[in-house]
Amino acid sequence: MALSDHFRELRGRLLRSLLVVLILFVVALNYTDPLVQLVMSPYNQARAALGEGTLTEPVFKGIGGPLVGLMKVAAAAAFIGAAPVWLYQIWKFLLPALHKHERKWTRVFMSIAGPLFLGGVALGYYVLPKGFEVLIGITKEGFKTLVEFDDYFSFLIRMLLIFGLSLEIPLFAVLLNMMGVLPGRVMAQYRPWIIVGTFVFAAVATPSVDAISMTLLALPMLALFLIAEVLMRSLDRVRGKRQAALAIPVDQASPLP
Repeated sequence: MALSDHFRELRGRLLRSLLVVLILFVVALNYTDPLVQLVMSPYNQARAALGEGTLTEPVFKGIGGPLVGLMKVAAAAAFIGAAPVWLYQIWKFLLPALHKHERKWTRVFMSIAGPLFLGGVALGYYVLPKGFEVLIGITKEGFKTLVEFDDYFSFLIRMLLIFGLSLEIPLFAVLLNMMGVLPGRVMAQYRPWIIVGTFVFAAVATPSVDAISMTLLALPMLALFLIAEVLMRSLDRVRGKRQAALAIPVDQASPLP
């Protein structure tokens, strides 16, 4: 296929994906109330946990703030809702360039990566109220915490992405092992450093300073790293047996006819 044909195919797939996103964006504009309630739920849970005397409230900045905020929420919902479509379009565009065995492994990767990412997002949504509770609770007497919606929404999306992508890291380690880049024995050799690094990453990634939020992110990551190490060492053994079976001993004489 000529390069111009690839560009035309890419343009067509991008336009189809964009059309679905625009349709869902229009639909989401009619459901902004439940979407905003979903977005604000972690903050509202934190404020309820702190009690009625907590001096904090959400605000919009500027006269156009409400409109911009609602459009951002609708755009995010449309992009997430259209994820199966644009991921499929990306897959179909890359498919002709992959070998048969690569297609098999990418199917496995996609089937596992999606649920892991969604699980990380759900975990982040569960942890964030506790983080907001700690952060808002730092407010000193005589002050009031005004939570500007745009900043809050950007912070929420960023944290959910961090939680979602963090659970993908062990999966990428298995993928590197399949490519022959990262042996399983290396994971076992650096296991103590992986444990320490995971807790450090969780401490930096979580929005609060409490140990509960950090542990809730670190423990699933460590469990996935352990599963990844077991799987990688199993793949190494299978690969080693296959190579040994195909190897021809150099000191063995060939049988005479």
